[in-house]
Amino acid sequence: MTLRIGYAAGAYDLFHVGHLNLLRHAKSQCDVLVAGVVSDDMLRQVKGIEPFIPTKERVEIVRSLRFVDHVYVEEAPSKLDAWRDVGFTHFFKGDDWRGTEKGLRLEREFADVGVEVVYFPYTAHTSSTQLRRALESASAGYVPQPLSA
Repeated sequence: MTLRIGYAAGAYDLFHVGHLNLLRHAKSQCDVLVAGVVSDDMLRQVKGIEPFIPTKERVEIVRSLRFVDHVYVEEAPSKLDAWRDVGFTHFFKGDDWRGTEKGLRLEREFADVGVEVVYFPYTAHTSSTQLRRALESASAGYVPQPLSA
């Protein structure tokens, strides 16, 4: 029997139940689960966002989950670089990527090296983007009040 090594990449910034669901489902589909945590530099370069939680702390949060066997910090924009370093056989992603240009490109690239892309249901009611918008909105309207004596 071939060892199924799964890889689930994400920023995991503002860690929420959608992240938890993805990683839990991923572990149920493989023997070894490696969580790829996208570095601060890559988030700035690829997504143009400033993370709320630094890489080191996001790694510790993800590493503490009982169903994550290893954590890999992504320092390059190509998922194939991660594959070369980790050697995973299955790549897990939320189904919000299914049928998109990025998702189809990922499927083609991984098919060439024998990696299966597996999609899991996206947790629609919560996302880092929604949390980020809520925090930015709340911060924009926040006016500090003087403390009463």
